[in-house]
Amino acid sequence: MDCIECRGRMLCSRKVCPLMPSLRPQVSVERDILGSSPPSVFVGRYGYPKVRICPAVPPFTGDTKIYDTPEMWREVPVERVLEFRYSMILGQFRADVRRSKEVEVVQEMSLYDKPIDVEVSFAKPPSVRAFFDDVLPPFGASAPAKEVIIHSAPRPPKAVEKVYYDTDLRAVEAMSYLYERGVAVSHIQKLLSAGTLGVKRKLVPTRWAITAVDDTLSKQIIEEIKQYETIDRYRVFVLKESKNLFVAILCPSPWSYEWGEAWYPDTTWNRTRKVGVLTDSEGFFGRTTYARLGGCYYSSRLATAEYLRRIRRQATAIVWREIYPGFNVPIGVWFVREMLRKMYAGKYCEFDTLEDALRFVDKHSNLDVGRWIEKSTLVKRGRQRTLWEFM
Repeated sequence: MDCIECRGRMLCSRKVCPLMPSLRPQVSVERDILGSSPPSVFVGRYGYPKVRICPAVPPFTGDTKIYDTPEMWREVPVERVLEFRYSMILGQFRADVRRSKEVEVVQEMSLYDKPIDVEVSFAKPPSVRAFFDDVLPPFGASAPAKEVIIHSAPRPPKAVEKVYYDTDLRAVEAMSYLYERGVAVSHIQKLLSAGTLGVKRKLVPTRWAITAVDDTLSKQIIEEIKQYETIDRYRVFVLKESKNLFVAILCPSPWSYEWGEAWYPDTTWNRTRKVGVLTDSEGFFGRTTYARLGGCYYSSRLATAEYLRRIRRQATAIVWREIYPGFNVPIGVWFVREMLRKMYAGKYCEFDTLEDALRFVDKHSNLDVGRWIEKSTLVKRGRQRTLWEFM
């Protein structure tokens, strides 16, 4: 199993990811802490339905909202985001996904969109290893918790209160309701993970919740944009950020989607000497299997669908990412979602043909565009369509 495709999900059947140990910095904290949680909660996936549930708290008080709000990280250097995350200390409990006293604490914390003062008493000093994941933002040290006490909290947003107390509202409908009323995607993900949405409520591992929200919301938006006319010309967006290149080619044809990644050597998931290129795609009617590129596929699709909805058009979207040497810490799929939102808020170039659009991409890419074309299902399909029109 290729590390680029596995990404620490242990698909290789090894007991320990060979890449993760080298990515863990030293962090130290006291046995007991009082801090302002952004708020932040984490639900593990191992041992399901008996999982780890972890309130996350920095060892200080104040306005910490930015520490767990990816929507606020768009203009923040990655190094600064890592500092935020390393300061977030996890207090671990083991609990059933459906009901326990500890679950109630996590559920209450998830309701708020402003910092809350939380006291955590640990059973032993927190470990000095930080937590990394391919989907989640990193966390700092962790230890089993004896007790978690919420000292002060603001009132939850009205939209959140409504879905929390409406136990007849399905989770999918609750996500849509919250999103349409301006609740941040990252907050909706916390609510789903903490088991505060839907009819048969239970904890959802955080990495599953993140992807589920990105997937659900983007599907709903895609159904809307399918009703719109297509764009008139090819549009190309480009963004270079933090040793990453993002490119989107929007084509004047009905909705379909492709996400591709090119991992250079000395990056998070590529310790070989060759550039690894992977793509995955879907047609007009969507997909029935989980994307091989994992959570980034769904977070990128959401950002792209949001843009098309904003301009009230549909298009075939070919979106590629190049990850350059030195980008070697897994920071979560938020990075893709927020960088693409930033890219789509910027300017684009228009072209009359796909070939002109590809030539433009080639000027910005460090990778020969021929490598992308070789892996791209939608570029090949677009070329075939163009040839057919000339016959």
